Amino acid sequence: MGNDKQQSKELGRDTGTNVTWHPVTVSTEDRERTTRQKGCVIWFTGLSGSGKSTLACALEKDLNSAGKITYLLDGDNIRCGLNTDLGFSEADRRESNRRVGHVAKLFLDANIITLVSLVSPFREERNQTRSLLGAHFLEIFVDTPLEICEQRDPKNLYKKARAGEIKYFTGISSPYEPPEHPDLVLHPAQETQESCVKRLHDLLHSRGYL
Repeated sequence: MGNDKQQSKELGRDTGTNVTWHPVTVSTEDRERTTRQKGCVIWFTGLSGSGKSTLACALEKDLNSAGKITYLLDGDNIRCGLNTDLGFSEADRRESNRRVGHVAKLFLDANIITLVSLVSPFREERNQTRSLLGAHFLEIFVDTPLEICEQRDPKNLYKKARAGEIKYFTGISSPYEPPEHPDLVLHPAQETQESCVKRLHDLLHSRGYL
């Protein structure tokens, strides 16, 4: 029982004595043999409009074409379901990051190459996700300057934020804390999409996932 409680704590929450973590009978090694791949979580973080989703989609398409089992957890899509009850306050953003991290862990346990496109503005929450997922967490900083994100502004979010129509907007009225030690930094404003995707492939190769 002690080990079960410890497992619950490691998953981010001490559930007490009424909920017990049940160990699985299919191991990671079993899933790797079945799927013929190694799972990981590729976590794209950056400002809104930085190019996170575009790069994540391009990478997933390549991986899928190569026969890899993948899934993309996009921040907007998650807010259409799992996170419909959350707003954009600091507390809600932290909770969003926590939930997506735990969903990503389930996909990782299934040995799926999981891509996450999420602003995830706070360093502490991203570091907690790294602790949760361990060495299989790859933090990708999509480093696009604020002024370029504003110029793109495909959903007119920055315009609305500047006008005060959106509260707690990252980069305008809410902070973004860049990663201190990301696994890879991409600059979509300075390099082509093909170059960025190649660098992502190179990272996955170097870490043994491809």
